[in-house]
Amino acid sequence: MNFFVTGIDTDSGKTLASAILCEFLQADYWKPIQAGLPRDTDTVESLISNSKTFFHPEHYLLKMPASPHASAKAEGKTLNISDVKVPITDNHLIIEGAGGCLVPINDQDFVIDLAATFNCSVILVADLYLGSINHTLLTANLLQQKKLNVKGIVFNGQPNPESESIILHHTKFKKLLHILPEKTINQHTVKKYVGDLKINWAD
Repeated sequence: MNFFVTGIDTDSGKTLASAILCEFLQADYWKPIQAGLPRDTDTVESLISNSKTFFHPEHYLLKMPASPHASAKAEGKTLNISDVKVPITDNHLIIEGAGGCLVPINDQDFVIDLAATFNCSVILVADLYLGSINHTLLTANLLQQKKLNVKGIVFNGQPNPESESIILHHTKFKKLLHILPEKTINQHTVKKYVGDLKINWAD
């Protein structure tokens, strides 16, 4: 099964969440559009310890750290989502989006349109900060308007029970995981969260 990891903002914690998901499912990883270096693929690969996960190359690899449409324009390119094909694999596939849901790919398409094109279940990553309730609920409304299947939500940051509670109440999303602030992020950190994810994963 394919899962599309998206966030409520650029720094929501999608890459660490993707690494945890890959380690838990021993799934393949794919970042279809990478804008800026270092590559998130390299980061996830450094955090994975299982031998089954395969890292598929990006379809678009852009140099400038900006929204894909701006980064592509700087290189004289136009991105076309119809050209982006899901890698063939017999394994689960974790697909990491670029930035938040409404980050533009070109003048017509947004990052979340990839999830619909690929027919993926969505995993939403929400970092907890002042204003994140509004941003998370707006993102959830967008996912629901687009009739996308949402597997669940991953919270990231200092615990805020009131924020989490109201978000879960209004979205009806399943809480899959809460990633706490970590001084060091490495393979041990990723493995630490696999057990919690396993408990919450089953339908």
